[in-house]
Amino acid sequence: MKVAIVGAGAIGGLLGAHMTRSGQDVVLIARGPHLFAMQRRGLTVRGPDGEFTVKPRCSDDIGAIAGAGVVFITLKAHSIPAAAPAIGAALSDSTSVVGAMNGVPWWYFPDRHLESVDPGGVIARSIPHRQVVGCVVYPAAAVAEPGIIVHVEGNRFSVGEPDGSKSERAQSIATLLTAAGFKAPVQTRLRNEIWLKLVGNAVLNPVSAVTGATLGDMYESSGGRQLLRTLMDEVASVASALGIELPVSVERRMAGAAAVGDHKTSMLQDLEARKPLELDAMLGAVIELAGDSGVSVPSLRVLYGLAKMRDLSSRRQD
Repeated sequence: MKVAIVGAGAIGGLLGAHMTRSGQDVVLIARGPHLFAMQRRGLTVRGPDGEFTVKPRCSDDIGAIAGAGVVFITLKAHSIPAAAPAIGAALSDSTSVVGAMNGVPWWYFPDRHLESVDPGGVIARSIPHRQVVGCVVYPAAAVAEPGIIVHVEGNRFSVGEPDGSKSERAQSIATLLTAAGFKAPVQTRLRNEIWLKLVGNAVLNPVSAVTGATLGDMYESSGGRQLLRTLMDEVASVASALGIELPVSVERRMAGAAAVGDHKTSMLQDLEARKPLELDAMLGAVIELAGDSGVSVPSLRVLYGLAKMRDLSSRRQD
């Protein structure tokens, strides 16, 4: 089966490299120095189990995904609206589209869009909802330099249908991921899992951008831990208003993040690279949903404002 990955950065590249090594016909969509390095030297992954290099097909042309049975979208959420029309134009009716990004995904509500995630509804118009399979991404990885990905930890990609049903296509995608060396449970309550991850991401990523702290740094002081707990409790209150039952407590979610240690969040990595931050899908969407649900989230609003200022100021620097 042809597998396409749109956005072959840290997570997309990790997926593509492992799938190539497992024998799948993979095409990676990327751009810039990372693309050029992969085209010249291949893609190298350095991880807990060693290092390997593969040479999948790589292109900056989204049209190259045509004919794929599965398309993974691993772009940053704010980059998807611009790419969505080209992605949609290249899809066949039988292609499964796996949305593997942080935050609240564009497909979360089948009959409405979140302006913070899908401005004007362009993604929903371009990518048919019936072709989407959900995914929650757990690995931590980074592009150490063009063509080289460092896999820090984690190997789970949970997949599931947006409506919670068990389907043959979700199972086939899980089988692809498993064959590539990942854990890939098929979940019937993927929405709960999205929010479990979001409780951490909507807080830890923006805090890291504002402060420059690693995950380990954030948990060193009692004041820092209390701030994180307050912020995560507000995210959890929005989830509760939507009828979401978190499978793990905020306290355990905090402990899990602290155990990762001195890892830089993806948002801090983007800030240091002076790239736009993925704030709206992670935190803006939570605040938008809070407003729709009548939930008060004053601390999250302050964090969002500070992170927005940090985002803009970092990209104005020479």
